[in-house]
Amino acid sequence: MARDGFIVPVDTQAALKKKTVAARSWILLDCTGEGTVLDVDKYAIMHRVQIHARDLRILDPLLSYPSTILGRERAIVLNLEHIKAIITAEEVLLRDPSEDNVIPIVEELRRRLPAANAKSQEQGDGREQNGGPNDAEMGEEDESPFEFRALEVALEAICSFLDARTTELESAAYPALDELTSKISSRNLDRVRKLKSQMTRLTARVQKVRDELEQLLDDDDDMADLYLSRKLAGASSPVSGSGVPSWYPASPTIGSKISRASRASMTSIHGNENDVEELEMLLEAYFMQIDGTLNKLNTLREYIDDTEDYINIQLDNHRNQLIQLELFLSSGTVCLSIYALVAGVFGMNIPYTWNDEHGYMFKWVIIVSGIACAALFVLIISYARLKGLLGS
Repeated sequence: MARDGFIVPVDTQAALKKKTVAARSWILLDCTGEGTVLDVDKYAIMHRVQIHARDLRILDPLLSYPSTILGRERAIVLNLEHIKAIITAEEVLLRDPSEDNVIPIVEELRRRLPAANAKSQEQGDGREQNGGPNDAEMGEEDESPFEFRALEVALEAICSFLDARTTELESAAYPALDELTSKISSRNLDRVRKLKSQMTRLTARVQKVRDELEQLLDDDDDMADLYLSRKLAGASSPVSGSGVPSWYPASPTIGSKISRASRASMTSIHGNENDVEELEMLLEAYFMQIDGTLNKLNTLREYIDDTEDYINIQLDNHRNQLIQLELFLSSGTVCLSIYALVAGVFGMNIPYTWNDEHGYMFKWVIIVSGIACAALFVLIISYARLKGLLGS
């Protein structure tokens, strides 16, 4: 294909097209669970959620970044294995929605996000009919913020995914290790080696997720940055004197959404703005789950180490048996060498007179030499047993 006087190869065009499609693969889910596939570039995403390019680069599937949960002014950047998402106070942007591992997460978000929203509206309508606006506000305060519901779906998905991979590895590793202990062969050793490599990689993945959750739990400021609804309500409340942020798109329902978010977090605004108890309990629950998965992998690693120790003991035992056999053979060889030396002396073609008319001497030489060599062999073996060189 000619372009500006240059010929672009077909393979290069296909690669660029594929890269562009992958870069624009996003799905947007709002608080009602409605999903919209976005065909936009990274600059449109950055402008929509107000994050920097370095934060969006964390979600690039072509780059290798560790598991990360970042709290920004108006968004949460989430990179957990195959889950690459941007969560705001009103919507979720999920990358690569057509992947097999991401499709269940999209369905779960569609199922859980509107359910909580509808329940809150029903409670609010029922209490307003009873003439109690304060009751409606209390019902909305009991609802978890939108970003926490989306974050919970992501954490639940990644914890379940890693736990399922761990269970699959356990179901394959334990029988292979038991088979190896019963029969040491090249096939079984290669099978266990591959399983151990899988376990090492999976342990590193689980450890990264666990470390990220632990780091968040250890820092209250980082957890406070994840309260997007609280920050949005504080920016739009009369206390701060500011209105709707200019980066929000025009929508007929944005006023009611901000109003609900403001009422839901009014207690936090007038109270302790650094109160992170709700998020802390959420993170602790999944931290315990991912820590349990890591403990399973550590138990499997210990079982593999025990199996390796047992195999080494067996190999050492076989090696000792070979050494004992070598000692027997070496002792016998020494004795036979002495016997052959005597035979060689008498077999030399040297004239001597004491052999004349003394034919019976041949018989006694053979007998005496055999008895001496046998006695020497028994003496060597007895000395080896006395020194513990041979097993009982």
